[in-house]
Amino acid sequence: MIQADLSLEAYGNASRFLETLDSDWARHIATIGPCLHRATPGREPYEALVRAIAYQQLHARAAEAILGRMLGLYPDVDFPSPEQLLALDPQALRACGFSANKLATIRGIAQARLQGTVPTREEALALHDDALIERLVVLPGVGRWTVEMLLIYCLERSDILPVDDFAVREGYRRIKGFEKAPTPAQMRALAGPWSPHRTVASWYLWRA
Repeated sequence: MIQADLSLEAYGNASRFLETLDSDWARHIATIGPCLHRATPGREPYEALVRAIAYQQLHARAAEAILGRMLGLYPDVDFPSPEQLLALDPQALRACGFSANKLATIRGIAQARLQGTVPTREEALALHDDALIERLVVLPGVGRWTVEMLLIYCLERSDILPVDDFAVREGYRRIKGFEKAPTPAQMRALAGPWSPHRTVASWYLWRA
């Protein structure tokens, strides 16, 4: 198992490290306050992926409403199993608010779990970040950002910075006062020295 330390003490250590990067980081962290990141480690990767797909390119409230309608179709369980999701008429899921592309993606994730491509939580805990990303981005509709959300929230990995996330790059632009946000490649290079605290850095950038 790859151990993750996302305790309050670890958050504090990460925040203090980021404060030493420069005066802009120090000022931003002082404004935001302590890191209050919360993971959801009890979820299976299959569930985390389906939830992440629902949130893609949507406001959080809209995504939560769609997920709420989907969960309402399965009142007897906390979250539908892959078998239950695949057994339901696709149009019933479509009526929850999923786009055609997202519907195809979540059904593909369910099928991939049954085939073993999507690992169990126990299996995923033993895989390194890049290995899990490489394994899952082959699924249609599942990109690097989606897997990074799984790594941050489901597997509690402490060194993930989703450079494809516009809010991460825009947050950095605002902290630094730049006219333009960095590109994903530029963001990846800039964030190299922030390791091994890039998950906490992401949390602060989202709040800029």
